[in-house]
Amino acid sequence: VNISILIVAVVIFLLVLHHNFLSLSDFLKRELSDSSPLGLQPIDFIPAAPQRLTDERNDKEISVVIAASDERLGGAIAAMNSIYHHTRSNVVFHIVTLNDTVDHLRLWLSGTALKNMRYRILDFDPRVLEGKVQVDPQKADTFKPLTFARFYLPSLVPHAEKVIYVDDDVIVQDDILELYDTPLKPGHAAAFSDDCDSTTSKVAVRGAGNQYNYIGFLDYKKETIRKLAMKANTCSFNPGVFVANLTEWKLQNITKQLEKWMALNVVEELYSKTLAGSITTPPLLIVFYKQHSSIDPMWNVRHLGSSAGKRYSPQFVKAAKLLHWNGHFKPWGRTASYSEVWEKWYVPDPTGKFNLIRRHSEAYEAK
Repeated sequence: VNISILIVAVVIFLLVLHHNFLSLSDFLKRELSDSSPLGLQPIDFIPAAPQRLTDERNDKEISVVIAASDERLGGAIAAMNSIYHHTRSNVVFHIVTLNDTVDHLRLWLSGTALKNMRYRILDFDPRVLEGKVQVDPQKADTFKPLTFARFYLPSLVPHAEKVIYVDDDVIVQDDILELYDTPLKPGHAAAFSDDCDSTTSKVAVRGAGNQYNYIGFLDYKKETIRKLAMKANTCSFNPGVFVANLTEWKLQNITKQLEKWMALNVVEELYSKTLAGSITTPPLLIVFYKQHSSIDPMWNVRHLGSSAGKRYSPQFVKAAKLLHWNGHFKPWGRTASYSEVWEKWYVPDPTGKFNLIRRHSEAYEAK
């Protein structure tokens, strides 16, 4: 009898406990549903985030790397502004510059409408290039260390799996998310726009040498180059705009490979003399020989800076997703073709310093 009474008491106790648990569960559900949604919101509500990202936003963070030298700072500003205003995606700019440009850049960004952009300023140390680049003492002022920033992407954006690199002389006219979503084949660390297949390669570039084949960049008289067994007529690519898979980049140690060929060139002079001063492209061509994917050529419509004349029709320029003024005539010098397109996205320098640079550039081009 005592055992029966004990069993009944335990069952009653468990039933009461179960009922209380259900009541507590309902209470907690009501509490959570009544609480303020702000406590559960992601980055949208951080004050520095653009308000427009709260509507139809894309949560994917897109890392964009761009180099910004002081004499071309206006170019980088216009490029970022065009990217920022053509996307609802969560773009973060990683702006690589030199120490003496940091204050100017910060003032330009914080004192204009660009202050709501998400960005990091990265100070590039030129000493990393010691022994890897041979600088002519008589032309030391023409050496641009920031052109090599693209070689060090994993160090610049260590936590990203994928990044976009763009030169400072571009204007974007479509959503950068489309470029970011470029599919890369297995084993490929980067995707470039191939010159032979490019829409822009149909037009010859006067005075620029052969920019469309490997022989335009590498000296095939050198045994080291010949041993690579790379066909001289292989289509080259333009490294001013590309998408990189940093997981694959690190796996293949791409940076070390690039540095190896830079150092070898110092000793053996492996680069072609056809394109004087082109010291950034050759190591990329060697390392990525038949080992890169392709981006849509409309995402790198280039050679707008090759001459002062208009190379493309207004309709084609309007349809381009990205315009690239690679070449001598930069859009901030006003003598380049379609400089009015660039001007639309330029944000005036609050210090006035870049205005002086533009005037010097115009005077130089006029000569």
